[in-house]
Amino acid sequence: MAGFRSLARQVRDPHCDLALRRYSLRKCLERFAPYGHRATWDHLCARHGIEPEDRSPEPARLVAALDELEEARAVWLQYEVDFAERRKREKHDGLRRPGSFDDWHRLTWGGNGVARCDDPRVHPSDSLAEVLRRLIAGLESGPGEACPVCGAAREIVWRPDLSNEPWSGPVCTGCGIVVPQPVLTSEALAQAKHARGRTLTAA
Repeated sequence: MAGFRSLARQVRDPHCDLALRRYSLRKCLERFAPYGHRATWDHLCARHGIEPEDRSPEPARLVAALDELEEARAVWLQYEVDFAERRKREKHDGLRRPGSFDDWHRLTWGGNGVARCDDPRVHPSDSLAEVLRRLIAGLESGPGEACPVCGAAREIVWRPDLSNEPWSGPVCTGCGIVVPQPVLTSEALAQAKHARGRTLTAA
């Protein structure tokens, strides 16, 4: 099975036909898709002017989409390195049992669904790398009251029927991400559980 870098080379290879280059970009999303596969594809298509069902998009658009995906992947890989170093230090200091922060990390291993969007048509409009930087900053700064990606403070609602694990959780109606619970205070989580009837809007 081809890895991310091998697929990325195919996307950039001018000797490959466009259908294969597009297919290879889609396959890259099986290795790294911050919003989930469908939502990340929708995001890349919207930002780079690719028709989602176009089998022969302009090569420059495919490469631009890949560039954005690779930049975000570099952000995530650095986070993974930092995370591993932190856990090593914690184990050395006697903290063997992972906390709730680590439960979230376990569900996003490899970078898939890091900032999952349960509705694939609703996701942040900023670059993937910028969204990940904001999310990581939120995780590292401790619990707060607002969405770490878009800053919406009273736009988070609890959804009991998410399509992926975790099967329930807080969702930002401002930007569409499933908000990692460790970034929210207990008060913000309680408020989200009492919020009803809000709909998601694209950010």
